[in-house]
Amino acid sequence: MSDDSRYARNALTGAFIVFLAAAAFSAKAVLVKLAYRYHTDALTVLTLRMLFALPFFIAMAVWGERSATARVSRRDFALIAVLGLTGFYLSAYLDFLGLEYVSAGLERLILFLYPTFVVLLSAFFMGRRITRRDLFALALCYAGAALAFFHEARLEGSNVGLGAGLIAFCTLAYAVYLVAGAEVIKRTGPVRFTAYVMIVSSAAVLAHYAVERGIVPPNVSTEVVHITLFMAVAATVFPVFLMSEGLRRIGASRAAIISSVGPVITIFLAYAVLGEQVSAMQIAGTALIIAGVLAVSGKAE
Repeated sequence: MSDDSRYARNALTGAFIVFLAAAAFSAKAVLVKLAYRYHTDALTVLTLRMLFALPFFIAMAVWGERSATARVSRRDFALIAVLGLTGFYLSAYLDFLGLEYVSAGLERLILFLYPTFVVLLSAFFMGRRITRRDLFALALCYAGAALAFFHEARLEGSNVGLGAGLIAFCTLAYAVYLVAGAEVIKRTGPVRFTAYVMIVSSAAVLAHYAVERGIVPPNVSTEVVHITLFMAVAATVFPVFLMSEGLRRIGASRAAIISSVGPVITIFLAYAVLGEQVSAMQIAGTALIIAGVLAVSGKAE
């Protein structure tokens, strides 16, 4: 096999892996909404998800340490702890709370705005210049988000504003995590960084549950256990590993383009599994957000 053929095959495999990761991540909101149908709540579902995922991330951390050439410094461990609390614990909790009020489709669209938050945070705190292209992309994104929001507000009423606000703060927390964690990832490597951040966030979720409800097993149906176990493996651990491998094969630019199918997959799954309505306004909003995110990320080549 020639080098060109080998490169093409590797790129095709990488693209397929990233697509699978994006599809798996996209199923999370649908699974959360499905669990809510069995009379449970955000903290319970999040706790079960992280409890089931935690052993995988511990194994991931052990494997990362064995293959690393340098130990993680105390300073980086402290930064990872802060990022785990804000970037994943806080972000995930706000996300799951927001899903009590908004559809899976709207949640995914708001979350997909995170690159615009990264641009704004980088401008305010790191002196990054906002270009005309950035402004145009931001306008596209927020126009699309407004269309999707008004579509849902018209159907669901006033609680949509509360849910959308919670998820917007979730997205902001995740953007802060990305901006602040960029340098730490360079020093620790993506595998150890992700594993330790997820361990910290899992511990925080379990502590939150213990303080609020005591050290007792969640009183949930068998269906909720099955849904959250599937969510932990298929929509949390599985896509994390897939995305890491996909990024290694094809790079961040191509991965970002392929990942833009995420909101479309979520909307389709929400329609097929949950019976959520899809309108022309929502489709138009989705298209604007995807176009804006690709432009603001500089990935639309």
